[in-house]
Amino acid sequence: MRNGTLRELLVEQLRDMYNMENQLVKALPKMAEAANSGDLSSAFEEHLEQTRGHVQRLEQAFDELGVATKGKKCLGMEGLIDEGKEILEEDLAPDTLDAGIIGAAQKVEHYEIAAYGTARTHAQLLGLDSVAQLLEQTLEEEKQTDQKLTELAQEINPQAELGSEEAETSTAGRRRSVAGNGETDDDEMSSRRTRTRVSSRS
Repeated sequence: MRNGTLRELLVEQLRDMYNMENQLVKALPKMAEAANSGDLSSAFEEHLEQTRGHVQRLEQAFDELGVATKGKKCLGMEGLIDEGKEILEEDLAPDTLDAGIIGAAQKVEHYEIAAYGTARTHAQLLGLDSVAQLLEQTLEEEKQTDQKLTELAQEINPQAELGSEEAETSTAGRRRSVAGNGETDDDEMSSRRTRTRVSSRS
Protein backbone atom coordinates (compact mmCIF):
# COMPACT_ATOMS: atom_id res chain seq x y z
CA MET A 1 0.00 0.00 0.00
CA ARG A 2 2.67 2.49 -1.12
CA ASN A 3 1.58 6.13 -0.83
CA GLY A 4 -1.69 4.94 0.68
CA THR A 5 -3.83 7.23 2.79
CA LEU A 6 -4.82 6.87 6.44
CA ARG A 7 -8.30 5.91 5.26
CA GLU A 8 -6.86 3.07 3.19
CA LEU A 9 -4.81 1.96 6.18
CA LEU A 10 -7.97 1.91 8.31
CA VAL A 11 -9.77 -0.24 5.74
CA GLU A 12 -6.91 -2.74 5.74
CA GLN A 13 -6.95 -2.79 9.54
CA LEU A 14 -10.69 -3.49 9.56
CA ARG A 15 -10.30 -6.31 7.06
CA ASP A 16 -7.60 -7.84 9.23
CA MET A 17 -9.85 -7.50 12.28
CA TYR A 18 -12.81 -9.00 10.42
CA ASN A 19 -10.82 -12.16 9.76
CA MET A 20 -9.50 -12.05 13.33
CA GLU A 21 -13.03 -12.14 14.75
CA ASN A 22 -14.16 -14.88 12.38
CA GLN A 23 -11.21 -17.04 13.44
CA LEU A 24 -12.30 -16.54 17.05
CA VAL A 25 -15.88 -17.57 16.28
CA LYS A 26 -14.45 -20.97 15.31
CA ALA A 27 -11.94 -21.21 18.18
CA LEU A 28 -14.06 -20.18 21.18
CA PRO A 29 -16.36 -23.25 21.21
CA LYS A 30 -13.28 -25.49 21.50
CA MET A 31 -11.95 -23.43 24.40
CA ALA A 32 -15.33 -23.57 26.15
CA GLU A 33 -15.42 -27.34 25.73
CA ALA A 34 -11.85 -27.83 26.98
CA ALA A 35 -12.28 -25.69 30.12
CA ASN A 36 -12.82 -27.65 33.33
CA SER A 37 -14.21 -24.72 35.30
CA GLY A 38 -17.90 -24.13 34.66
CA ASP A 39 -17.41 -20.39 35.13
CA LEU A 40 -14.59 -20.33 32.60
CA SER A 41 -16.58 -22.35 30.08
CA SER A 42 -19.55 -19.99 30.51
CA ALA A 43 -17.28 -16.97 30.02
CA PHE A 44 -16.12 -18.35 26.67
CA GLU A 45 -19.69 -19.11 25.60
CA GLU A 46 -20.74 -15.58 26.51
CA HIS A 47 -17.79 -14.10 24.64
CA LEU A 48 -18.66 -16.21 21.60
CA GLU A 49 -22.00 -14.41 21.38
CA GLN A 50 -20.22 -11.08 21.82
CA THR A 51 -17.75 -11.98 19.09
CA ARG A 52 -20.56 -12.69 16.65
CA GLY A 53 -21.79 -9.20 17.47
CA HIS A 54 -18.31 -7.82 16.81
CA VAL A 55 -18.40 -9.36 13.34
CA GLN A 56 -21.72 -7.62 12.68
CA ARG A 57 -20.36 -4.28 13.88
CA LEU A 58 -17.41 -4.58 11.53
CA GLU A 59 -19.80 -5.32 8.67
CA GLN A 60 -21.65 -2.12 9.61
CA ALA A 61 -18.35 -0.25 9.51
CA PHE A 62 -17.63 -1.57 6.02
CA ASP A 63 -21.08 -0.41 4.92
CA GLU A 64 -20.39 3.05 6.36
CA LEU A 65 -17.12 3.19 4.43
CA GLY A 66 -18.65 1.76 1.26
CA VAL A 67 -16.02 -0.98 0.91
CA ALA A 68 -16.06 -4.77 0.74
CA THR A 69 -14.68 -7.01 3.49
CA LYS A 70 -12.45 -8.82 0.96
CA GLY A 71 -10.33 -11.79 1.93
CA LYS A 72 -7.49 -10.99 4.32
CA LYS A 73 -5.95 -13.41 6.80
CA CYS A 74 -4.99 -12.19 10.26
CA LEU A 75 -1.70 -14.00 10.83
CA GLY A 76 -1.33 -12.58 14.32
CA MET A 77 -4.58 -14.15 15.52
CA GLU A 78 -3.77 -17.38 13.71
CA GLY A 79 -0.52 -17.62 15.70
CA LEU A 80 -2.26 -16.91 19.01
CA ILE A 81 -4.91 -19.55 18.33
CA ASP A 82 -2.19 -22.07 17.44
CA GLU A 83 -0.53 -21.35 20.80
CA GLY A 84 -3.84 -22.04 22.50
CA LYS A 85 -4.19 -25.35 20.65
CA GLU A 86 -0.77 -26.42 21.90
CA ILE A 87 -1.89 -25.86 25.49
CA LEU A 88 -5.01 -27.96 24.93
CA GLU A 89 -2.81 -30.82 23.74
CA GLU A 90 -0.63 -30.78 26.86
CA ASP A 91 -1.11 -33.46 29.53
CA LEU A 92 -2.03 -31.09 32.37
CA ALA A 93 -4.03 -31.35 35.58
CA PRO A 94 -7.52 -29.77 35.25
CA ASP A 95 -6.80 -26.54 37.16
CA THR A 96 -3.42 -26.17 35.49
CA LEU A 97 -5.03 -26.60 32.08
CA ASP A 98 -7.58 -23.90 32.92
CA ALA A 99 -4.76 -21.58 34.02
CA GLY A 100 -3.05 -22.15 30.68
CA ILE A 101 -6.27 -21.56 28.75
CA ILE A 102 -6.85 -18.28 30.58
CA GLY A 103 -3.32 -17.13 29.77
CA ALA A 104 -3.82 -17.92 26.08
CA ALA A 105 -7.21 -16.20 26.06
CA GLN A 106 -5.82 -13.04 27.64
CA LYS A 107 -3.12 -12.86 24.97
CA VAL A 108 -5.95 -12.87 22.44
CA GLU A 109 -7.84 -10.16 24.32
CA HIS A 110 -4.78 -7.91 24.56
CA TYR A 111 -4.20 -8.33 20.82
CA GLU A 112 -7.81 -7.37 20.12
CA ILE A 113 -7.71 -4.41 22.50
CA ALA A 114 -4.64 -3.06 20.68
CA ALA A 115 -6.25 -3.60 17.27
CA TYR A 116 -9.54 -1.93 18.14
CA GLY A 117 -7.87 0.91 20.01
CA THR A 118 -5.65 1.76 17.05
CA ALA A 119 -8.46 1.50 14.49
CA ARG A 120 -10.77 3.64 16.62
CA THR A 121 -8.13 6.37 16.91
CA HIS A 122 -7.62 6.38 13.13
CA ALA A 123 -11.37 6.58 12.55
CA GLN A 124 -11.59 9.54 14.95
CA LEU A 125 -8.74 11.33 13.17
CA LEU A 126 -10.55 10.86 9.87
CA GLY A 127 -13.78 12.26 11.29
CA LEU A 128 -15.55 8.92 10.83
CA ASP A 129 -17.54 9.25 14.02
CA SER A 130 -20.04 6.46 13.34
CA VAL A 131 -17.24 4.00 12.57
CA ALA A 132 -15.28 5.13 15.62
CA GLN A 133 -18.35 4.59 17.80
CA LEU A 134 -18.80 1.02 16.52
CA LEU A 135 -15.16 0.27 17.26
CA GLU A 136 -15.39 1.88 20.70
CA GLN A 137 -18.33 -0.35 21.65
CA THR A 138 -16.38 -3.48 20.80
CA LEU A 139 -13.24 -2.15 22.47
CA GLU A 140 -15.11 -1.74 25.76
CA GLU A 141 -16.48 -5.28 25.54
CA GLU A 142 -12.98 -6.66 24.93
CA LYS A 143 -11.72 -4.82 28.01
CA GLN A 144 -14.59 -6.23 30.08
CA THR A 145 -13.80 -9.75 28.89
CA ASP A 146 -10.14 -9.30 29.79
CA GLN A 147 -11.15 -8.14 33.28
CA LYS A 148 -13.42 -11.15 33.70
CA LEU A 149 -10.56 -13.47 32.70
CA THR A 150 -8.31 -11.74 35.23
CA GLU A 151 -10.87 -12.39 37.97
CA LEU A 152 -11.15 -16.05 36.95
CA ALA A 153 -7.35 -16.34 36.95
CA GLN A 154 -7.21 -15.00 40.50
CA GLU A 155 -9.50 -17.86 41.51
CA ILE A 156 -8.08 -20.67 39.37
CA ASN A 157 -4.32 -20.01 39.46
CA PRO A 158 -3.98 -20.61 43.24
CA GLN A 159 -5.89 -23.88 42.82
CA ALA A 160 -3.48 -24.92 40.07
CA GLU A 161 -0.52 -24.06 42.31
CA LEU A 162 -2.02 -26.02 45.22
CA GLY A 163 -2.59 -29.01 42.97
CA SER A 164 1.02 -28.89 41.81
CA GLU A 165 2.29 -28.74 45.40
CA GLU A 166 0.13 -31.71 46.40
CA ALA A 167 1.39 -33.72 43.43
CA GLU A 168 5.00 -32.93 44.33
CA THR A 169 4.40 -33.85 47.98
CA SER A 170 2.81 -37.16 46.96
CA THR A 171 5.71 -37.99 44.66
CA ALA A 172 8.29 -37.08 47.30
CA GLY A 173 6.47 -39.21 49.89
CA ARG A 174 6.44 -42.21 47.59
CA ARG A 175 10.14 -41.84 46.93
CA ARG A 176 10.91 -41.62 50.65
CA SER A 177 8.84 -44.75 51.25
CA VAL A 178 10.71 -46.65 48.57
CA ALA A 179 14.06 -45.43 49.91
CA GLY A 180 13.08 -46.48 53.44
CA ASN A 181 12.50 -49.99 52.19
CA GLY A 182 15.96 -50.03 50.66
CA GLU A 183 14.58 -50.10 47.13
CA THR A 184 15.18 -47.85 44.17
CA ASP A 185 12.31 -46.92 41.84
CA ASP A 186 13.58 -49.60 39.43
CA ASP A 187 13.62 -52.17 42.27
CA GLU A 188 10.06 -51.29 43.16
CA MET A 189 8.86 -51.66 39.56
CA SER A 190 10.66 -55.00 39.26
CA SER A 191 9.03 -56.22 42.48
CA ARG A 192 5.62 -55.20 41.22
CA ARG A 193 6.11 -57.09 37.96
CA THR A 194 7.23 -60.19 39.89
CA ARG A 195 4.18 -60.05 42.15
CA THR A 196 1.93 -59.66 39.14
CA ARG A 197 3.42 -62.78 37.42
CA VAL A 198 3.09 -64.86 40.59
CA SER A 199 -0.50 -63.76 41.05
CA SER A 200 -1.41 -64.64 37.46
CA ARG A 201 0.10 -68.15 37.82
CA SER A 202 -1.96 -68.77 40.95
